[in-house]
Amino acid sequence: MVRIGFLLCQGFSNMVLSCLLEPLRAVRDQAGIDIRWQVLTPDDAPVRSSSGLTVTADAQAAGALDVLVVVAGYGYRDHAGGAALRRVSGLARHSRLVIGADSGPWLLAQAGLLEGQRATLHWSLLAEFAEAFPDIAVEPSAYVAAGRIWTCGGAAGALDLMLAFIAERFGQANAFIASSMFLHDADRSDAGPARAPGLPRKGSARLRQAMNLMIGSVETPLPLARIASACGVSVSKLDRLFRSEIGMPPGRYFQMLRLSQARELAASTDFDLREIALRCGYGDAAALSKAHRRVYGQPIRAALAQRGGAG
Repeated sequence: MVRIGFLLCQGFSNMVLSCLLEPLRAVRDQAGIDIRWQVLTPDDAPVRSSSGLTVTADAQAAGALDVLVVVAGYGYRDHAGGAALRRVSGLARHSRLVIGADSGPWLLAQAGLLEGQRATLHWSLLAEFAEAFPDIAVEPSAYVAAGRIWTCGGAAGALDLMLAFIAERFGQANAFIASSMFLHDADRSDAGPARAPGLPRKGSARLRQAMNLMIGSVETPLPLARIASACGVSVSKLDRLFRSEIGMPPGRYFQMLRLSQARELAASTDFDLREIALRCGYGDAAALSKAHRRVYGQPIRAALAQRGGAG
């Protein structure tokens, strides 16, 4: 079991919270991993987000946490003292990993958790933060993972950070699940070709072209040599593109894409495994089950049983 506490301060961003929480929900629901979270506030009273959404703290006590996530937005100077600062300091002492998001790193710095370390936060606060905390190496990055303290800026950085955490803690396969479940629908445009899961508005044109070819040939997978040729690159260049831009070789990405489609079909249709296998480019149900077991450690039926699905 992984226990995560989200400490929300007045004025927190709904979007930042969603980018941190929804990937975890996808991994919990799709992969059957026991991830539990609770909402915390500085004084256990309800807090209001920057868009006016009121959130109530969970009644149960926090206890020891695997991950503490501090999400602050407007009013970060006010939060850097009083109840919020005391809560951050107390919870951080009993948390294995501490994440500060948006203006949350300001609270972590005020609590002395970032001294002599690298950190980042919302881009609009970088200069002010560097001036206020000269002992911290401020980086204009999407996120910074420095030991047990991770920091990020806005929503995009929060999403990148959480996907990196999932990959490190639960494996690249589950990071793929999170990115595809969370991003694919939001990234699809009716005016253009479908984009690959996990790469919204990112990546070189050749990489996107290769991914679109993979998406279009899930049922009858194209050989990598043909994909590379269609993109005007060599197989070795294609391999370098995938490794450098998404962190895995093209063959593995293509396999993850097909397995993701197989899991979706198994969960949402009445197709038997043989039909699902054929629709996802596998010769038979045994080949699909073997591939799924190699990546996820269990056959596809077992994964579905954990989710309470059918198939």
